[in-house]
Amino acid sequence: MSYSRPLDFKNGRVDLSHGSGGRAMAQLIRELFVKHFDNDYLRAQNDGACFPLPANAGRMVMATDSHVVSPLFFPGGDIGCLSVHGTVNDVAMAGGQPLYLSAGFVLEEGFALADLQRIVISMAAAARGAGVPIVTGDTKVVEQGKGDGVFITTTGVGIVPPGIELAPQRIRPGDKLLVSGYLGDHGVAIMSLRENLSFETAIESDTAALHGLAAAMLAAVPGIRTLRDPTRGGLAAVLNEFAEAAGCGMLIHEKAIPVRGAVAAACELLGLDPLYVANEGKLVAVCPPEDAERLLAVMCAHPQGRDAAIIGEAIVDTNGFVQMETVFGGRRMVDWLSGEQLPRIC
Repeated sequence: MSYSRPLDFKNGRVDLSHGSGGRAMAQLIRELFVKHFDNDYLRAQNDGACFPLPANAGRMVMATDSHVVSPLFFPGGDIGCLSVHGTVNDVAMAGGQPLYLSAGFVLEEGFALADLQRIVISMAAAARGAGVPIVTGDTKVVEQGKGDGVFITTTGVGIVPPGIELAPQRIRPGDKLLVSGYLGDHGVAIMSLRENLSFETAIESDTAALHGLAAAMLAAVPGIRTLRDPTRGGLAAVLNEFAEAAGCGMLIHEKAIPVRGAVAAACELLGLDPLYVANEGKLVAVCPPEDAERLLAVMCAHPQGRDAAIIGEAIVDTNGFVQMETVFGGRRMVDWLSGEQLPRIC
């Protein structure tokens, strides 16, 4: 066996050979990805992963998500943990229990190995924390100037238990709208860093895995109509998607919507609307009105939902408009986002 020097994770850089399929690529996979993502599936060194599924567990669900956030490191997280949480949450919003993840990396030539190691360690910690192993993956390297450091695509598979049916088409007028906590933290954390803004109270991303919260909610209220995580486009995009799919309107109450004072102040300074700002650790739930208080109690009892609130209801409206009752007693439209308010946010 020929000798090769260990990778220099302090001063080394990604080069094209790390994506060539040769010795350097094998070394990168062995000394970085397999080392930190370590599990039996990766150690098999196959080009995919074969895994068992629970017997008679229900239907399978699969979700995939690409992550291009800029900057790569931000208050409260980084592209690594974000790539795990984002896909785990997509599986959970379908009512599924996430089981396994894959991860694909597009690396730019010249990217610091120290930063790549930091990202991989963060991903590994997030996957362990969620109990969802990364069992297979892929790495590509592009020439310098043709990428932006690193892009990560993750895919997750899971199982939806029997009896769980989540879809916005199931929403009916009178159903209650709930959110699991403060809105806008992730998007404002990113923008504050980009704009070099500082506040008396630190604003950090809310990136987190939500499958534990979602499972507790579904166990207590199996009749939940639908779940969604308000990422790009924020709460406004989710509610407009719901209204369009259900053929009814949505009415939310401004005074009931949880937004931190620092986030509201930052949005005002940056000319943003918190309703459209991305979140990476919050969910929106819709349930029958008779289940709302019970569901709220379950959410508030969970660490990821302790600041949950009932923020509105579905209403009869053949136009499918989303409206907000303001703190002054009037109403305003909450329309689809026009253009891109916050690019490269996740």
